[in-house]
Order: sequence, then structure tokens, then C-alpha cells
Amino acid sequence: MHFIVGSLRNNTRITMRRSLLSLILACALSSASGADVRLVNGSNPCSGRVEVFHNGSWGTVCDDSWDINDAAVVCRQVGCGKALSPNSDAFFGQGSDPIWLDEVECSGNESSLIECKHNGLGSHNCRHSEDAGVICSGDVRLVNGNSCSGRVEVFHNGSWGTVCDDSWDINDADVVCRQVGCEKALGANSEASFGQGSDSIWLDDVACLGSESSLIECKHNGLGSHDCGHSEDAGVICSGGDVRLVNGSNSCSGRVEVFHNGSWGTVCDDSWDIYDADVVCRQVGCGQALIANSEASFGQGSDSIWLDEVECSGSESSLKQCKHNGLGSNDCEHDEDAGVICSDNRIIFHPVKICLQTI
Repeated sequence: MHFIVGSLRNNTRITMRRSLLSLILACALSSASGADVRLVNGSNPCSGRVEVFHNGSWGTVCDDSWDINDAAVVCRQVGCGKALSPNSDAFFGQGSDPIWLDEVECSGNESSLIECKHNGLGSHNCRHSEDAGVICSGDVRLVNGNSCSGRVEVFHNGSWGTVCDDSWDINDADVVCRQVGCEKALGANSEASFGQGSDSIWLDDVACLGSESSLIECKHNGLGSHDCGHSEDAGVICSGGDVRLVNGSNSCSGRVEVFHNGSWGTVCDDSWDIYDADVVCRQVGCGQALIANSEASFGQGSDSIWLDEVECSGSESSLKQCKHNGLGSNDCEHDEDAGVICSDNRIIFHPVKICLQTI
């Protein structure tokens, strides 16, 4: 894999690379997308038996060594805030498919459960009576952004719904950012800047002090009481959430966009390489970079071009920390918009294998 990635980095504009990317994306069109972890049999979307996707199927995780650090990685990966409880002994019922992970040992900072130390996928000495689970804090999630930015949605009465932007401010956003396990709020977004929801609107006229532990604790009109449309859906951008991926086949691939001066803009592909892509993938919680894409391979943006001549060492925690020409300083057009494909993305590991076998 390192050889392939290195070769792609050194030849990001050659025809062979573009042909391979086209093949990968074409093969992915009919494939399931999203994170490689899910929660099953819980009382809500933020609790349940932990299952991992590998080799074309879902399987469970053995509870040997299962602790709060492992649970924290899962909760963050599924967008459910902080871990409240690591559950063992098939607390959420026994699975029936493979057991994919055993002796998981996370530090708690990993962006994906697969990145944690473990015995190897499929290597275990367990039964399904030992299936691991989690209970996460999340009655709040972020949608259409990344793990630290997006449309704010609240879980109530068995379903997710949005929050109206009436009175929405930085104090409200601070509570949300803290609740989903991110840092301080950078922006309190209004007017459906992360797209319109389609289900209930659960909260309106939210007025947080900023110290509450949950958005529901803040003053508001009452759950389900509002005078809004989805064009007023509220969002947030938290520290670490000022980068997003757009137009990809799932949340871990797409055109790279940066939030600056109140709006999203693209990144020019001049000097764009795997080190830059690594920083982006880590920042959006998608593991390591597989491909640093150029020439608007995920479509052209239409707003500002915020970054050009980006040169990351690969260890930065944010794309803006990397060397660049200065925010807004560029000599590019949108046909040079940069993109990434990250490792936390099932289209790379499974459908590609299937497609290549048929060539």
C-alpha cells in the first residue's frame, strides 16, 4: 500500500492515475458507503452492539480488554459524542456473523476502531456471548459536514430532527461542540448552511448560557414547538471542523473545502500531495490518505479558492497550519480544485478488490 500511495503521490496528474481513480469510483457506485462501524440493537442510534465491516460483511467485537477508551473511539466515529459506558457480555444481544476484532486496545485518540491495536481482523478466541457494545452521550449529532462541523440534529421521540436558527449563537454552538466531543465553537451557522433536513424540527429559540452539558438543558420553546422551516436549520463549526469533503461517494472522500471569513472555499492542487491529504483525512476523522486528488476530480467548486501551494509535513493537526500562500491568495481556477480519498472508506478495501478480479 505504501508503494502504491507513494507512486500516486509522485504521479498525481498522469493518465494512469486518473484511469485508476475513475475505475475505483465507478466500482463504488453500487456499493454501500459510510463508516466501517455501526451500533446495533440499542435503544437509540447512539447505543448498541458494536459491529465492524470487513471482507464484505458486518461482524462483532469481542469484549476482551474492552474499555472506555475503545468505546470513546467508537462513539466519536459514529458521531455520537462521548462514551458513557463500554458494555460487555453481549449486553445488546448476541450477533450471529463473524467476530472481527478481539483484544482491542485504543488510546482513545484514534479516528477509527480499526486503527487501534488488536489481534488482527478475524483473529479471536471468543463467542458471541462476549460481544462488546457502547452507550454514547449523543442525543445530538452533526450532519453533512464532518465529525466537528455540520447541521445540528437532536434525537427525540424515536427520531432525529433539526434545530431552528432563531436566536442561534456562539453559546449554543459551544454546548453542541462540547457535547459531540469537539473543542470550542468557531461558528454558529444559520440558514441551512449545511443543507436542509427533512424530518422534524425539534428545537427553536434555543438560548444556552454556554456552560450546559447538553443542548436539551438549554432554554428553548419546548421539544417540537417552533415556527420555522428547514431553510432555517442551524449548524456549527467546531475547532478542527473547518475542513470538509464535498461530492465524494461517502463522507471520507471528496473535494476539499476550507471554512474562512464566513464561507466555504476550495483548495488549489498546486503542490498538492499525500502529506497534505493525510492532514485532511485525519482532521475529518477518516484515517489515513490513500489518494491526493487533483484537477477537480470531485467536480469544480463555485465559491472562493482559499488555499494554494499547500505544503504539509503530514504531522499538522489542521490544514491551515501547513505552509501555504495565505488565505485567499492564489493563481488558480476551479478546474484545479484538490480532493482526497481517505482510508476510512469501504469502497477502497472491498468493491475495488471485486472489480479488479473481473478485469
